[in-house]
Amino acid sequence: MNILVLGGGGREHALAWAIKQNPKCDRMIVAPGNAGIAQIAECATLNAEKPALVVRFCEENAVDFVVIGPEAPLAAGVGDALRAAGIACFGPSAAAARLEASKAFTKEICDAVGAPTAGWARFTDAAAARSHVTEKGLPLVIKADGLAAGKGVVIPQTLDEALGAIDMMFDGAYGAAGATVVIEEFMAGEEASFFVLVDGEAVLPIGTAQDHKRVGEGDTGPNTGGMGAYSPAPVLTESIQQQVLDEIITPCMAEMARRGMPYQGVLYAGLMIQDGRARLVEYNVRFGDPECQVLMMRLGAQVLDLMLACAEGRLAKARVNWADDHALTVVMAARGYPGDYAKGSAIKGLETLTEDSFNMMFHAGTRLEAGQVVAAGGRVLNATARAGTLAQAQAQAYALVDAVDWPEGFCRRDIGWRAL
Repeated sequence: MNILVLGGGGREHALAWAIKQNPKCDRMIVAPGNAGIAQIAECATLNAEKPALVVRFCEENAVDFVVIGPEAPLAAGVGDALRAAGIACFGPSAAAARLEASKAFTKEICDAVGAPTAGWARFTDAAAARSHVTEKGLPLVIKADGLAAGKGVVIPQTLDEALGAIDMMFDGAYGAAGATVVIEEFMAGEEASFFVLVDGEAVLPIGTAQDHKRVGEGDTGPNTGGMGAYSPAPVLTESIQQQVLDEIITPCMAEMARRGMPYQGVLYAGLMIQDGRARLVEYNVRFGDPECQVLMMRLGAQVLDLMLACAEGRLAKARVNWADDHALTVVMAARGYPGDYAKGSAIKGLETLTEDSFNMMFHAGTRLEAGQVVAAGGRVLNATARAGTLAQAQAQAYALVDAVDWPEGFCRRDIGWRAL
């Protein structure tokens, strides 16, 4: 098969790496890719958010199957255009992608089926939102309704901070994503991620993970896109996973089908766990980043077979073959991230790394410049390892970190601390 992966981050490097191990993959193209992906696949220049351009590229390159990495092409309807052109793809329709593209839409689906989640209210007017916050008091969570590249969530510590967040969103800090604001009850507990595949009807769990969102050790400092992750997440016990399937995911997927927008692709449920029960924080309609990196390390080549079964409506008969192992990834970021950071610094030592099914350096924000890998983003590298225990996976991942010569980068040194 000729396979196209859309995206150019650490998630897409991990997807391409796992898919390429499957003998069904004859040709791998990634658009746009990055310096690391270029070592294992063809990289192509393509605007992944333009459905017609993606379809034309697939036709010109005899692409058999498309894996859509980020959320933006899904919300733009790339999956719809591919299916209309008879090209198999992995990823939901634009209508179904509203589960991530609109937080209010997800809340409506949850309310329709009684799925446990935070209490909420929707606002299209700053004055009304300010009154609501003043009346309710803290703690609360304030969210831009639309896609804001993982940055549209504020957990204010003071009333002034809450009011400022509302004004910032309505003043256009997140563009159209902040035209509607959702204000939620604050949920206490431990957060974890549950990943399932859905083919419109059948639901197949494929793994759990826990992300480290905050930039500082001990989960301190501002939120980021994620500073590391590990899988499996011990807090998501088998009984809690079953509760999530029975009370949240399966009813929501049935409601989506009832509304004429059956969901097909990976569904990532962000959950808050307290006292042995989970409530839904949010849905994402693609693999998390960096959670995808640890899941791909554990799944390996079988992920292509699972994705094909999902795209072709054969998920009810599919099975996941799990090894009894653990994976952990450490994000190496440019100094200053998630604030202002410099691009273009040289990264040395990558060529000395041992890369195999137990140790991989997945590239995120990198590019090749005069034969040298340089930093081209905030989150730049993902040192990822798999082992029989989480402690061993952690040791292997940090050994990869320490072998890289990049003074302009930094990482957290405590990834996995909750489980360990």
